[in-house]
Amino acid sequence: MIEAGRLRLRAPHGGRRGMDGDEGGQSGSQSGGHGAGDERGAIASGDTPASAPSSPSSSPAGAREPLPRRASTLSRQSLALYTALIVYGSWYPFSGWRSLGLSPFAYLGDPWPRYWTVFDIVTNVLGYMPFGALVVLAAWPRWRGWLAVLLAAIAGTLLSGIMEAVQTWLPTRVASNLDLASNALGALLGALVAAPATGALLERGFLRRLRFRWFERDAAVLMVLAGLWPFATMYPTPRLFGLGEWARALWQRLDGSMQDAVLAWTPAAWHLRSLPDMLAARLPDSGWEAIVTTLNLFGAAAFATLPMRSRAPRARLVIALIAVTLVVKVGATFLQSQSGLIFDWATPGALAGLVWGTLLAFLALRLPHAVRAAAATLALAVALVFVNVLPVNPYFDVVLADWRQGRYLHFNGLARWLAWTWPWAALAWTAFSLERAWLVRRAAKRARHDR
Repeated sequence: MIEAGRLRLRAPHGGRRGMDGDEGGQSGSQSGGHGAGDERGAIASGDTPASAPSSPSSSPAGAREPLPRRASTLSRQSLALYTALIVYGSWYPFSGWRSLGLSPFAYLGDPWPRYWTVFDIVTNVLGYMPFGALVVLAAWPRWRGWLAVLLAAIAGTLLSGIMEAVQTWLPTRVASNLDLASNALGALLGALVAAPATGALLERGFLRRLRFRWFERDAAVLMVLAGLWPFATMYPTPRLFGLGEWARALWQRLDGSMQDAVLAWTPAAWHLRSLPDMLAARLPDSGWEAIVTTLNLFGAAAFATLPMRSRAPRARLVIALIAVTLVVKVGATFLQSQSGLIFDWATPGALAGLVWGTLLAFLALRLPHAVRAAAATLALAVALVFVNVLPVNPYFDVVLADWRQGRYLHFNGLARWLAWTWPWAALAWTAFSLERAWLVRRAAKRARHDR
C-alpha cells in the first residue's frame, strides 16, 4: 500500500504537487523510516527520490512533487533589511538627543495635528506598505491568511509607535499620532495586498518557479544586494556611481592633529598627503569620472550575475538592471532638484562610463563564474580607492546645494547611507564567500588526508 503523499513525480514544466492534493508536502515530516530525511533533502534540491514507488494510475502530466512548506529565507532577510532602513530613516540624523521632560508616549494623547499635508500621509502609507507585505511573506507558512494580516498590522503599529516615541528626544523630528495612524494603515494595506498572493509567490506560483529556474537557491543575500544597487545610486555623488565614500566621510570627521597622527604611521614613500593631487593631475576630471563610472557599473552588473544560473537570460537581466538604475536616478533627481535639473549627472565622462561599463558587463558574461566574481571584486575595490582618494570636483557643491534637504530629510539620509555602504557590503559578502570556500576546501583536503 502506497502511503499518501509519498509518491512524487516531476511535472514537465517544473512545477511540483502532491498526489493527494496537499501542496504543502506535510507528509514528508509525518512519515517515518530512515528515508524520510533523505527524501526531504532530495525534494529541496529539486531531485526526485529514486526509491519513491510508482503507481500505474499516476501520469507525469497530472502528478507533481509536493513542495515542502518552508519559510522563505529571502523574505525574512528582506524584512530584516527593510526594518533596519525604517529605523535609520526614522531616527536620522542620530544627533542632538535631548529630553524635554515628556513621556515618550505622550504624543498618543495629543490632539490631531493642525498642520499636515497629503504628501506626508501618502509618504507614510507607502513607506510601510512594503513592511506589511514582507511580514506576511516572512511569516508564511506558520501564519497565513487573516492571521498573517493581523500580525503585519500589529507589527507595523508597534514599530511605528516605537519610532515615533524615540523621536520625542530628537530635535529635528516631531512625534505624531497622525504619522502612527498612517504608518499602521500602510502596513495593513501592504499585508492585504500580499496575503492572497503568498501561496502563489512562495509555494506554487510562476514567480517561484522562475526564481529557482534562473537563480541559485542560496542566493538570497546576493539578490537583495543587487536589488538595492539602483537605489544606492540615487544620492548625488561627485562622480556618477561613485559609491562608498564612507572612508572619506570618516576621515573628514577627524581634526588636523588626528589626521597627522594617522599619516605619521604610514611609510613616507607612499606620499599619501600628495596622492590626491598626484592622481588628479594624471587625467582631467571627465576622464576620472569615466573610469569611476565604468568600474562601479561593471562591478555591480557582474556582481548581480553571480547568483544567476546558466539557463537564465543574463544579458536581458543586466539590461533590466541598468535600465532600472537609470530610471531611479532620473526620478530621484527630478524629485530632489529644486531647479528641475533631471540630467545634471549626465556629463560626458559619465556617459562614456555608462557605455564602457555596459560593454564590459556583457563581455564578463562569457567568463567563468570564479573569474567573473574576481573581476567584480577587483573593480569595486579599485573604484573604492579612487572614490575616496580623488579630490572632489568643486562643481559638485553646486549640485549638492540644488538637492532638497529639508522636506526629504529622512529620505536623503537613507539614500546617502545606501550610497556609502553598498560597495562595502558587496565586498564583505565576497570576503565571507571566499572564507567559506577556503574552509570547505580545507575540510575536503583534510578528509582525503585522513583516508
